[in-house]
Amino acid sequence: MPLSRWLRSVGVFLLPVPCWAPRERWLGSFRRPSMVHGCPVLGAWHGARCWCQAWTEEPRALRSSLRMNGDQKLDVYAREKQDFIQHFSEIVRVLTEDEMGHPETGDAIARLKEVLEYNAIGGKYNRGMTVLVAFRELVEPRKQDADSLQRALTVGWCVELLQAFFLVSDDIMDSSLTRRGQICWYQKPGIGLDAINDALLLEACIYRLLKHYCGEQPYYLNLIELFLQVCYRPGPRLVSGPRRYLGLPRIYLLSLLRYKSIVKYKTAFYSFYLPVAAAMYMAGIDGEKEHANAKKILLEMGEFFQIQDDYLDLFGDPSVTGKVGTDIQDNKCSWLVVQCLQRATPEQRQILQENYGQKEAEKVARVKALYEELDLQVVFLQYEEDSYSHLMSLIEQYAAPLPRAIFLELARKIYKRKK
Repeated sequence: MPLSRWLRSVGVFLLPVPCWAPRERWLGSFRRPSMVHGCPVLGAWHGARCWCQAWTEEPRALRSSLRMNGDQKLDVYAREKQDFIQHFSEIVRVLTEDEMGHPETGDAIARLKEVLEYNAIGGKYNRGMTVLVAFRELVEPRKQDADSLQRALTVGWCVELLQAFFLVSDDIMDSSLTRRGQICWYQKPGIGLDAINDALLLEACIYRLLKHYCGEQPYYLNLIELFLQVCYRPGPRLVSGPRRYLGLPRIYLLSLLRYKSIVKYKTAFYSFYLPVAAAMYMAGIDGEKEHANAKKILLEMGEFFQIQDDYLDLFGDPSVTGKVGTDIQDNKCSWLVVQCLQRATPEQRQILQENYGQKEAEKVARVKALYEELDLQVVFLQYEEDSYSHLMSLIEQYAAPLPRAIFLELARKIYKRKK
């Protein structure tokens, strides 16, 4: 007997469910105050009725609705991403047009244009797009005019320029070969260590854009302070060299604590908190409590993201990630080596001591083989599930009064990512 018929036979009747139930069920809540008038009893009954009907009478309609809602969101995001990418030409124009033909500065401006177009393009644009997506969630539609949206696009590109500044610098320090599917900027013929100056130019462009587009806005000072705060926070990462391996005895004692500290300043703050906080300031949300709660979620999300990055550095597909991982050769304080140290026998630790941080291919292969002996791929998959569940509980606890959709969408993008 079908479950729905059996439920009726014992006196449970399934009333019609409104069209929004599948989406609400997906988000984990069925209660709509407008439907149940704030009554807990009606809310509980309404939720139970929706669960019964969704799971017994309308599985096909449910899947179809979820598919349709997901497709619609993807279409909207794709259009907004296209708008974001197209705005880059305006960014370049503002930064270069006035002085391009000047006899004294023309060559420098031409170089800046080349630096921008080589290093700011080609990523996933998740950081920059987060500013736009969060801005749209936080600001009333009637206040989202062309000028405010252009400012949101620009601040998103400021985040991308900050990322480009970090990547150009990191690639030099790490002696990396490829980035985003092409050779690193400093590796290009004729560039070399001049790339250090180019990285500083990328950072300087952020403040010029903020002045040009947001200088008259009430949140301008908040944005300036936010970007300066982020630029200052990577200091511990640079002092550590970046994420340099400290030698086995010391790192064994301090590894996890140090790793979390480095990750917090290296990735979490600028990759997750920065874009959401920028959108919050642009929406007029500047309260300490709101920002502190958002930070609790977003720093945890950033740690999750960086651990994924460390895993993909070794076990990811370079044709998908766009880069060849070098964490072992570069002596990095990676999540994988931290986990290895926690699980290794004295003999295995000796193997790590002899081979980690060495450039020879056979020594790199020996470290990878050691990771595989310790089943670190399985360890990572379990961590990923546990961390994602913890992230969902943080969103449930701290998201309000901000829309949960901002955090859920970010989590969806990074969960099970391959690049």
